[in-house]
Order: sequence, then C-alpha cells, then structure tokens
Amino acid sequence: MTDLFVARLKSALGDNAVVDDADVLDAHRNDHATFCKAGVPRVLVRPSTTGEVSEVLKASAEYGVPVVTQGARTGLSGAANAIDGCLLLSTARMNRILEISAEDQVAVVQPGVVNAELSRAVLEQGLFYPPDPSSWEMSTLGGNIATNAGGLCCVKYGVTSDFVRGLEVVLASGEVVRTGRRSAKGVAGYDLTRLIVGSEGTLGVVTEATLTLRPAPEMALTAAATFLSIEDGIAAAAAVMASGLRPSLLEFLDGPTARAIQDYRDMGLPADVGSLLIAQSDRGPRAAEDVARIAAICTAHGAVEVAEASDAEESRMLLEARRLVNPALEPLGVTLIDDVSVPRSQLVPLLRGIAELGAKHDVLICCPGHVGDGNMHPTVVFDRDDPAAEARALEAFGAIMQLGLSLGGTITGEHGIGTLKARWLEDELGPVGLDLHRRIKQAFDPDGLLNPGKVLR
Repeated sequence: MTDLFVARLKSALGDNAVVDDADVLDAHRNDHATFCKAGVPRVLVRPSTTGEVSEVLKASAEYGVPVVTQGARTGLSGAANAIDGCLLLSTARMNRILEISAEDQVAVVQPGVVNAELSRAVLEQGLFYPPDPSSWEMSTLGGNIATNAGGLCCVKYGVTSDFVRGLEVVLASGEVVRTGRRSAKGVAGYDLTRLIVGSEGTLGVVTEATLTLRPAPEMALTAAATFLSIEDGIAAAAAVMASGLRPSLLEFLDGPTARAIQDYRDMGLPADVGSLLIAQSDRGPRAAEDVARIAAICTAHGAVEVAEASDAEESRMLLEARRLVNPALEPLGVTLIDDVSVPRSQLVPLLRGIAELGAKHDVLICCPGHVGDGNMHPTVVFDRDDPAAEARALEAFGAIMQLGLSLGGTITGEHGIGTLKARWLEDELGPVGLDLHRRIKQAFDPDGLLNPGKVLR
C-alpha cells in the first residue's frame, strides 16, 4: 500500500521531487528544538506549485498518511519534527517572490522565501518588511507564518500576523482556499487569516502569502546601558516605554547572560553587571535625539555606564552583545530555551522568580529577552551528560511557564507550541478553550492528518 502511495506521488510530482532515501529522510527529521522527539518519516516531497501541494494532500488523505510541513526547520518547539510513517512536505522549492507593489505596499510570496531575502528585495524599492526573527537569514516566511514569529523589532512594529493580509492555503482534503484580501481594509466574514497564522501546520499548508510592507525606516542609532541590578534595568526600560518614545528595539540581558557574553568576548562589561539594556531608534534625523533621551532615562534610573552610538557602525557594535547570546551560552552546556511573555508591569517578579527557580533546581538560568514587549527567553543551561541535571532543567523549564502564567502571561510569545509545550497549553487556555481549539481542528482536518500531535495533544 505504501509503495502505491509513493508511486502516486512520483506520478504527480516527478521522481526528483519525491525522496525516500533513508539518509536524506534522517537529515530532515527535526527542527532546532531540544528534547522534542522526532519519528521516522516514510517519504519527503518537495512540491513547486500549489497544484502539486494539492495533489500531495489528496494522496495523503486517500492513503491516510499524516503530513508534516517543513520550511527551513529553524523552529524551537518541535513543530516541524517528523512522526513515524509521515510524509514530510518541504516548501523549499516554493521560493519565489511573486510581486512587490510599491503602490499597494504589499509583497506576494511563496512560503519558501527566506525572510532576509524578502527584506533586501523590498528595501531596493524603498520598502520594509518589519518581522525579523533572529533566524531571519535562514528561516522562511512560511515558517514565520506557521509560528507567528516575532523578532527584535516587535516592540515598535509587531509580529508576523500584523503583516499578513491574505493567504492561499491547501486544506487537508486538497481543496484550495484564499483567506483575507489584498486591500488594506476588509472585515467580511471570520478572520481565517489570523486563524491560520500561528497554527503550526495543523490546519492547512500555506502556499502563498500577501504581506503588508511599510516605507523603509531612516537611519537607526543605538544606546546601551549597564546596571548593577535587574530591577534598575527593568525600571529604565519601563520609563523608556512610558516616555512617549517608541524605540525600534529594546532588548534586555540579565547579569548571568551579560557575564557569559563578557567571558566569551571582551565587550567591556563590568564583572558586577546586573543587567544590560540595549535600545535603538530608527527615526533618521531624530534618532540622535531619541538616543540621547533614552540615555538620560537610563542614567536617571541608576545606569553605571551608558554608550550612545553616533553612526551606523557604532550602532552595530553596541548590538553585538545581543547577537552573541547564543554563541556565548553554548560553551556552558546544553540550552533549553523558554519563551514566556508577561505584562511589562510583571517583569521584575518574573525575573526574580526565575532566579529563585534557578537556585531551587540548582541549574543556571540566563534570561535575555525583548523587554519592550515583555517577551523574555529564560534559557536553562545544563550538562547533558548528567541525567540528574537534565531532570532538574526540565522541571525548571516547566516551572518558568507556570510562573509566567501566574503573572498574567503566556507560555509562548513567538516560538509556538509544537510538541515542546503542548502539555502546558490547557493550563493557559482552560478546558473550554482547549475544546474549542479541538473542534476548530476537526473542522479543518477531520481525519487528523495535518501535523498530528503538535500544538494539541
């Protein structure tokens, strides 16, 4: 039966688009998440058109084969991980920018387009696509849509869903539906576009997206401030946000993260650094004024040192510390990255609680994050060769999510649920909310073939 299934796929897509080589399949089993199981897939397909995706899903429905859609597999929640016997549907060949319209300020793209490639293409026309996840040089727009990805500039511009006007989606049946619209306004019917964005491949396969663009921002400048405590750094960030300024970036590193970066590369950070705040303004001629105001606010809230960039190169250097977080933590051990968001008023209790959880479970927890919108990334670091340390790390990971929920927050701000956080979803949604999610899933995918076991257990 399985051989007939593969033969049908090859007939529809051609031999080169259908792969069942064991080594290739093994290389495509998982995304970047740790502690997420990955099964053994039956076949990998690389369609190039919406029609081919439709044929794949029709065949999968007929043979009862589950489908896991993959982009660049840069996700951090296991949403793109294979399950045993599944079909992996790669969007890698659907990588064309179909249109960039300066008049309508939209781009029409296939899901395999890499985020940074679109950003550079629209910039040539004086336009800007704001969502910029840290993996933007690798991650695809389809993956960004699947997880409703965020990034460093969310504090001013928002997340992926804020820039998706419409989608073309292939349903589990193979039927094709268009959601949303190209126009800037439109409220007809339920907002299926927002429902698809962030659904992690469980409701359909996105084959085309119409994305909102903005005029390209002007020159950006950066300020960085060091504090002796977490509380001072958070207070400064809150004051910046309350000042009427709208920084295009507002990032936070706690003391353990800042010290790890300093150990990794000399950034001139003091040994007793308690926190580091990095802010940026992209308002061109007014950026210098904004940066000066941010620096003054930081000084007023106890900053022991403040650096203000005067040009793009100095701005790049000040941002270096934020971009070094992952390389700096890697030598310390295995990292388990959390992704909680809380109201900004609850950031100090969150960070204090995280420090207490680190002590309670005897693990190192470093906490960088997007402080401007309350989205923090507590990162549990431990020795994989120590089973007891691994167990303590997993306990701390779950406790951090419960802490975030108790403070009025969420278990994920931008990474998604996948398999990594599925068992905590009911804690956030409640039983009625979870049941409603399951009924929506049933309406879109009655046979449960689209990314089963992800998001909803």
